[in-house]
Formats: sequence, C-alpha cells, structure tokens
Amino acid sequence: MFTDPDGSLPIVSPLEALASQSGHATGASRPIITVTDGALAKILELRDEEADGEQLGLRLAIASGPGEDFRYDLSFDEFLKADFTDEVRTHTSTDGQTTIKVIIPGGDVERLQDATLDYGDAQGLVIRNPNRPAPPSVEGLVQGDELSAEIEAMVANEVNPALAAHGGFVTYVGHDGQGTVYMTMGGGCHGCSMSKMTMLDGVQTMLSEAIPSVQRVRDLTDHSTGENPYYS
Repeated sequence: MFTDPDGSLPIVSPLEALASQSGHATGASRPIITVTDGALAKILELRDEEADGEQLGLRLAIASGPGEDFRYDLSFDEFLKADFTDEVRTHTSTDGQTTIKVIIPGGDVERLQDATLDYGDAQGLVIRNPNRPAPPSVEGLVQGDELSAEIEAMVANEVNPALAAHGGFVTYVGHDGQGTVYMTMGGGCHGCSMSKMTMLDGVQTMLSEAIPSVQRVRDLTDHSTGENPYYS
C-alpha cells in the first residue's frame, strides 16, 4: 500500500481513486480544510464514544440555505460508504500518531476551501471560513450594472474592513433602481441585536456619502439563524 510522505493514507476522493485505477489520475488532491491538533484530538475523543468508531469519519457539510450566513452540520459517518461525489481526506496530527477521515459533500467543497476546524475550551469546535456565502437571489433587484460595481467596490474596500473589527461583514444583494440598496450581514454581526442598527446607521452612512445614488440600505438578513457567531 502506498502512503504519503508523512505516513498517512493518500488523500483522494472516490472520483480520483476511480481515475487512478483507470489510468487517468489527475495528481495529488488539494487539501480542502485544515484540522488543528486540538480539533483532531476532540473529534477522536467524541468518535471513540461511538460504536465501531474506527469505521467513522467526520462529515462536514454546509447546512445553511442560499444567501444565509454559513451554518455547519458536523456528524460521524462511515467513510467507506461515502457518496461517489463526496471528497474524503485523511488528516494527520503533527506528531503523525493520530488520523481522522473528513468527508465533505462535493457541492460544499468550494465554499469550505481553506477553512480551518479548530477547538478551544471556551468555544468548543470552531470553523473559521475565509469564504463568503453567495448573495440570495431576489426577484426585481438590479445586479451587475455600473452602480452595483461601485457599491461592491465600496463594500470590499471600506465597509467590510470597518466591520471586520467586530468579526462581521456585509454582502451586497442588489438595488431597486430607486436609491435603495439591499444587503445581508454575516459573521459576528449576524444574530447580534445591534446588527440592524449597524447596517442602517453605519453602512448606510458610508455608502450614501460616497455614492450619491444610494439613499437607503435595507437588511435582508435572517438574524434568527445567528445563534452561534463562532461559525463564521
């Protein structure tokens, strides 16, 4: 059996394993997420409480719908029964002594790319995801025009850097062509009682002062789903 240089099993998906067997291998799989040693130890501790724990991997999926801030579903699943489109990776501790299989649905790979799964005594398992949810599709709103480009540039260069100090960000959804801009909020602002005030007062002021066509900002965020700001 071939192993990687660190002694772990090759990190290949079912699709790549089939390609390798058929002589059409595409090369080494790119890592999707990082699992810290602390998270790995906690996951293994929880897995060992399950029957047939050695056959179980950690399934990590995005549970939120389109336009919502990311929420995650973590569960144990038999890695040998992973779906054909799932991506399966073997994560090894830095000392090479322990491993865990992580299963990610194919449709969630892009949105989890370069995320980190960590653990701390205070907050438990934490997912730090550098990616952002796609904005919701709202019928009747304008996107992709010159005004939208101005707004998106302002959000990227001014608004979100200001909100980053609070662990939050906004996502531009569109405008109605009559001066009203629609956005959603995520990260530390999502689920916060002050988030709507932050949106209307802070973000609206920044946008309207820089872009005269913007008169109002409306929040489309479902703040009832923001109970755990650590999943950001």
